Order: sequence, then structure tokens, then C-alpha cells
Amino acid sequence: MTVHFPFQNSYAALPDSFFARVAPTPVAAPRLIKLNRPLAVQLGLDPDLLETPEGAAILAGKTVPEGADPIAMAYAGHQFGHFVPQLGDGRAILLGEVIDREGVRRDIQLKGSGPTPFSRRGDGRAALGPVLREYIVSEAMYALGIPTTRSLAAVVTGEHVIRETALPGAVLTRVASSHIRVGTFQFFAVRRDTEAIRRLADHVIIRHYPELRATERPYHDLLAAIVARQAELIARWLLVGFIHGVMNTDNSSISGETIDYGPCAFMDAYNPAQVFSSIDEMGRYAYANQPRIALWNLTRLAECLLPLFSDEQEKAVAQAQDILGAFSDQFSAAYQAGLRRKVGLFTMRDGDEALIQDLLDAMAKNQADFTLTFRKLGDAAADDGGDVRAQFMEPAAFDEWAGRWRARIALEPQSAAERQAAMHAVNPMFIPRNHRVEAVIQAAVNDDNYAPFEELVQVLAKPFQDQPDYAAYADPPLPDQRVLQTFCGT
Repeated sequence: MTVHFPFQNSYAALPDSFFARVAPTPVAAPRLIKLNRPLAVQLGLDPDLLETPEGAAILAGKTVPEGADPIAMAYAGHQFGHFVPQLGDGRAILLGEVIDREGVRRDIQLKGSGPTPFSRRGDGRAALGPVLREYIVSEAMYALGIPTTRSLAAVVTGEHVIRETALPGAVLTRVASSHIRVGTFQFFAVRRDTEAIRRLADHVIIRHYPELRATERPYHDLLAAIVARQAELIARWLLVGFIHGVMNTDNSSISGETIDYGPCAFMDAYNPAQVFSSIDEMGRYAYANQPRIALWNLTRLAECLLPLFSDEQEKAVAQAQDILGAFSDQFSAAYQAGLRRKVGLFTMRDGDEALIQDLLDAMAKNQADFTLTFRKLGDAAADDGGDVRAQFMEPAAFDEWAGRWRARIALEPQSAAERQAAMHAVNPMFIPRNHRVEAVIQAAVNDDNYAPFEELVQVLAKPFQDQPDYAAYADPPLPDQRVLQTFCGT
């Protein structure tokens, strides 16, 4: 049998200005190192066939499957606040779209598949390390219940890419509800192509927000819907200690999914100012800055949509500002509700926000591990909390707070077991610890050993379960294991 992708290509049916038609560049010796079999089944694909040499050739871009209409998407973007009028897919090619088993349209894109007209002198390739990082972290985010692009497969190419040294080349097959970004709208806005903006907005509404097709003000409602999804998404990031690292407008998805896992990382010790990305020298995209930057990005989107709001500039701006004004309350509501769940509160009472903030302040002052503090707090709902105290340099800081917390949870009817179960359902035991991810990458790059990668992916697929056999994966790094910087895949 032949590998079959039931492609539909709605984005490729848009005007030629939206993309460049380009085929992947064949590679020397593709070898499949990981197929996400459950995702393949969800997409209506045959995982057994994808694991054949024919499947590996497709997933590496060596063979273009029947029905594909490969394109590199055009977009612009603000990168660290500086506008670049043309970026586009410089090392990614969209093969096409499939309708999954839930009736959702999904992009299938090859990342690292060779140069495109948007490559800007780049080689269009990807190194093995960033491919493994995106596979690990995107699938971990999915298991954590956070909207995200996903990874269908990772393939080594049999070729090397040159970065600071020669590194094994690889291709990631990425799946997304779409790859449309804030920067996609900016690409047309800077060219004053209002008709293209309208065409793109209509496409986004049909694809992601079909309920808006019949509203009186669909473009206003589109901005409001995107604002709401971004507010919820960023709240979820903060609730698991995730730092994106490059929240440029070209990395901000219109669908509300997390996209583009470059120098991303999860915090170990809680620090609101934490930055890992080696290119974020000013801390623009630090952990606690992410809500502010999300609103900044959404404001850039609103600027693009102004011509669709009204012919009167002042009226359009006022309408956009009114919609954007909802972000802060929407983010705060999602974030505070999530924090209440993390500390085991089922109702709202005066003083709850201050109580939770006091815990966060104590965690920051005492370099408490973000993930383990909240996980062990669930255990403390049923015991004396010794494991939580161990996360604090000065355990007395926790003791003082814990007394007030116990008095607060005593006002609710849930049993200790019920509270613990509810807290464990939202506080993961396992996250992609930076030192673990780096160890996996080094084993693969240096020794062609993928057993650590396979085991880490397996553990992270069940982040809320204790998994005693893999308990060490929950441990924070030792001082000599700490990863202080993460790097962009390019």
C-alpha cells in the first residue's frame, strides 16, 4: 500500500500574494526517529505506513505525497519590538491540510525542509537538537492541556547543517489548526492591501471562528474572540511556569495555540523575572512580562483590522481600544481562577488573591521550585506538608503561610482526599525540565542514542500521574545541571 494523505488545501487556494509555491528540498538518507502514532490515527493517517521508508521519505520532504500543494506562507512581524515587513516561512513548508477524526482542519507542515523565497540567505534546514526540543515540549504542552501545535514526526536527514559547528540535520512534521499569525495580517497591512486583509480575516473566521459568520460586526467580533483566546492561553502558560522566549508577532497564532518552540523553557525555581532565551538580552519576554506582551501583540493585530472596522479612523481606533480593553480582565480572571485551583480553593472569598500572592512572594524569595511546590501542596492537604517545606530555603516562610492556608481551606466542605485529587489534577508532577531536555539532545546528537528521548516523551505524556518508576524526572536540577540559557533553532 501507498501512504495516503487526504489533503485539502484551502490556504493554497487564496491569492498568490499569501504564499510562495515551493517544494521541499530532497535529503540524502531520511531515517524516522519518532512517529506520534496516536496523533497519526487522530489525523486519519496510517501509522504503520508512515513508519515505512516511503513514509520517512515523505516526512523528511524527500517525496511530496499525492494531493499536497506545498507552500511557504508569507508574513511580517515585530521581532523584539522592531518591525520587519517581510519574514515568511524561511525553513518550513506547508504540505496541505487534513480533516481529523473530530472534524477539525489541521495543517501538516515540514519544518527544516529546505530554503524558500523567504529564507533570507538561510539554509532552510533544522538541526536535530531544536527538532527534538520542539517535539518534546509541544507534546508535553498537549498533555498538560494547553492549546498547542503538535509534533507528528521527527526524521534525521542523513546530512549535516552548519551552525557554530556541523550538526545532524532533521525535519519536524508539525501539526496545527493553522499557521496564521498576527504577522500574517501585518504583511498585508504594511502594504496597505485592505482587500487581502479582508480576505484573510474571512478565511480565519471560516476556519477558526465560524460562529461569527452571521454576526452584525464579524471583524470586531473576530478581534474580540482572538483577544479572549490569547488571554486564556497566556494564563495557562503562567500556571505551569512556561516561558515562550520569543513572543514576536510572527510567533503569535491567530487560533490561540502555542506556536514556535524556539528558546522556550519551564522555570525550576520561581522567579517572575526569569529569562532563558539567549537572544532576549533585555528581558522583554520574561515570565511575568508575557501577559503585557500578548496585549502588545494583539494591539498590532487591531491596527491591521482598523480598515475593516470603519472608514472613520478615530471611530475605528475607539472601537479597537474598547475590544482590547477586555484583555486584562479576561487574563486576570483565567489566571486567578487557575491559581485558586492550584492551591485547592473551590470558592471565591475576599483575601484569596492576597493569600496566593503571599505564597508566590515567599516562593520567589526562597527560590522554591515552582512545579514541586504546588504539587507537594496537594499532598499537604492531607498531611503535615513536610515535602513542601523542603522546597523553601527558610521553611518557616512556608509554615507561616500554611497556617493561613489551612484556616482558609477549612471553610470549604471538601475532604482532604477530594482536595488532594483536585489539586493533583491541575498541578503536574512532570514538566520538560531544561536539564532533562538538554541531556536527551546531547545523547541523540553525540551518540545517536534516542532511548533517553523516548523515555522522556513517555513520562511527559502523563504529567499528572506520580509514576514512581520515573520519580527522578520530577527532580529539579542539581547546581551543576542548571540550564541558564536556551537557544533559537536558527
